[in-house]
Amino acid sequence: MELDQAVRTFLSTKPDSGDPDAPIAQRRKTIHAGTDTVFGMFGRPVAAAHSERDVEIAVPGGRIRLRVYRPSGAAGRPIHVFLHGGGFWLGSVDEDVNQAMCRSRCAGVGAVVVAVDYRLAPEHLFPVPVEDCYAGLSWAVEHAAEIGGDPANVSIGGVSAGATLAAAVALLVRERRAAPLRLQLLEVPPLDLTLDGMRASGVGDDFGITVDEMALCRDLYLPAPDDARAPLASPLRAEDLAGLPSTKIMTAQFDPLRHDGERYAERLEAAGVPVSYSCYLGAVHGSLALTGTWPTARAWQEDLLQCLRDAHFPSHA
Repeated sequence: MELDQAVRTFLSTKPDSGDPDAPIAQRRKTIHAGTDTVFGMFGRPVAAAHSERDVEIAVPGGRIRLRVYRPSGAAGRPIHVFLHGGGFWLGSVDEDVNQAMCRSRCAGVGAVVVAVDYRLAPEHLFPVPVEDCYAGLSWAVEHAAEIGGDPANVSIGGVSAGATLAAAVALLVRERRAAPLRLQLLEVPPLDLTLDGMRASGVGDDFGITVDEMALCRDLYLPAPDDARAPLASPLRAEDLAGLPSTKIMTAQFDPLRHDGERYAERLEAAGVPVSYSCYLGAVHGSLALTGTWPTARAWQEDLLQCLRDAHFPSHA
């Protein structure tokens, strides 16, 4: 299958990634500006939520920021915790693409969305980002009444590295016997940081993400190579997946990480976990954000909104 013109145009657009020898903070600023430019070219902005506010919370060793999106002043709304991507060392809740995704979920589901601005590698190595995301989820549940949410109706979702973190948090929720989640929503997830599945995928380096790039992200994130086999770093490596929440996995045909999602779906199903798996034809790792130029990206977004609605309002499904 050939790529659609909208996807080919996206892949040919090279945002400024900054000087690789520049300080990492400066590189993050440059790349953030580049991702905002790309989203302006290919994405579709979403109107602001009824209310949006930032909250700082204390975590071991520091503080993190949460952005809370409320669909209305009503109480008892579902809560969806959102974890952004960026290879564990990039990204923030301030990126235009992440704001659009959160606003879309807030409006399209009628949920309170809590986006976690977890601390980034290499300043904060694994498992710090996982624990930050767990802390963000815990805060959302504990402060549900304050933010208009229902503490018994909570889901978590993430994109790319954020999906890895979401899957890790779901494992922690099970391990720590926290309040159960309605759903884990995993978009283009890297679930095995040994990268064995990525190397065996048969997908080449021409589709927006490469093994070398993912290895760089992995090496910035993990304190030691053997950590790639730890379940909280590589959820696909967990021995037992029983008892995890219902799961939706969304992958892209031309993404070398696709097989991580496929294998995780197979293992979840074998463990008795309700799971839905979708692979979008003609899609690449980053094409889920092409909502302004590619109908398949809009279909992807509508599919995930419907999945969230079904999870949070099962009587209406």
